[in-house]
Amino acid sequence: MNGLKRFSGLIAAACLLVLPFSATAGPVRLSLQDALDMARENNSTLKAAASRVEQAEARYLQTRKAYLPSVELSETMMHTNDPAAVFSYKLRQRVVNPVDLGYTERINDPDALTNFQLGLEVRQPILNLDAWNGRKAAEVARSSAGYELERAAETIELEVKKAYYALVLSRSNLEAVNRSIEAMSRHDREARKAYSKGLITRSDKLSTGVRLAELNEQKLVIRDEIRNAEDALRFLLRYDDDSPIVPEDGLEVQREHAAADAAVSVDERADLKALEAYTRAAEYRTQMAEAAALPRVNAFVQTNWNDNAFPGLDEHNWTVGLSVNWMVFDGYETIGKQQEARARELESRYLYEEARDRSRFDIRRASRMLQTAASRIDVARQSLEEARVSLDYIGERYRAGQAMTFELLGREAAYTRALMRLNRARYDYIMARHELQYARGS
Repeated sequence: MNGLKRFSGLIAAACLLVLPFSATAGPVRLSLQDALDMARENNSTLKAAASRVEQAEARYLQTRKAYLPSVELSETMMHTNDPAAVFSYKLRQRVVNPVDLGYTERINDPDALTNFQLGLEVRQPILNLDAWNGRKAAEVARSSAGYELERAAETIELEVKKAYYALVLSRSNLEAVNRSIEAMSRHDREARKAYSKGLITRSDKLSTGVRLAELNEQKLVIRDEIRNAEDALRFLLRYDDDSPIVPEDGLEVQREHAAADAAVSVDERADLKALEAYTRAAEYRTQMAEAAALPRVNAFVQTNWNDNAFPGLDEHNWTVGLSVNWMVFDGYETIGKQQEARARELESRYLYEEARDRSRFDIRRASRMLQTAASRIDVARQSLEEARVSLDYIGERYRAGQAMTFELLGREAAYTRALMRLNRARYDYIMARHELQYARGS
């Protein structure tokens, strides 16, 4: 009895261990909104775009050097018997006395001297036009990176919708094929019985099996499409669970008028605003290259403490100055950079104009696709209804022995194709609507 209790306890413990794994192995239900939220949070492309925004912020922060002072603190230790250096350091330490000046051997061949110098230098830009233009370029580039992040999010959302609705379409087609397989299995059993009674020919009996094999082959293909769509979603969402994904949204369509959408302005689209900002940044870089040929004016304050012991805080001196630097000729380097900057500015303008024209084409194309898909839905619905009526009619005649097997098979195949065409038309309509929103930048 005790052995039986122990065995029962082991079985119960094993069940407790298996149950959690069985629970996690089930399908995962996912709505479109859940998928979009996961993509915004986890997608690597968006994280990389966000990092580029942070880089642009950091580069803009660096340009503050155009108007802010730089402060440098230094500590220098020297031990030398160089006559000029020894005399100079003695002056800085203020230890020169008349005896040193009266004996030439002390000046020409002095004893080694140790000097610790603590220095503080402040440099203040006064006039640096190329740095100012560089700051403006960095500011506009920061805006461009922000727009690129916004467009990247829109692109990832569209890719998620494509993968999500591809999964919905494949599962809908799988349901249609499963219904056809179930119906054909019944017809195949009936055909076998009829053949055994000599009511139909061997060819009629085999035709149902051939159609059933075709449907099973089609089912295998659709299952691969489901797995591919699931893998695409997992990649976009950074979702590592291998459980089957069951979409909660279907292929329901919301009909809308799209004729006026082709005339919508695209100037507010994020990627175009990014290119426009990049063009302005190229203009500032051109001005920056041109300003590099102008003089630069900087002020500085330098103060030092010198002593023969660390850290060197005994004797103090200071210097205030103003420097003007003007590179008159540098072997055509500045001129070459100016020409390069102008060429890049032209390139950015051409790219912006090309992208703006392409966006208008994308809107018109998506608008036409939306209208065509809407018409296809109406046609597919009518075709499906006609195929259903025809299948019901032939099915009744077949069961009454008044229709041939090939007629039933043809009507069944036509009904399945009509149903899958309707699914495809709905999918195309949904995706055309989302692509139109993407082309408009909304």
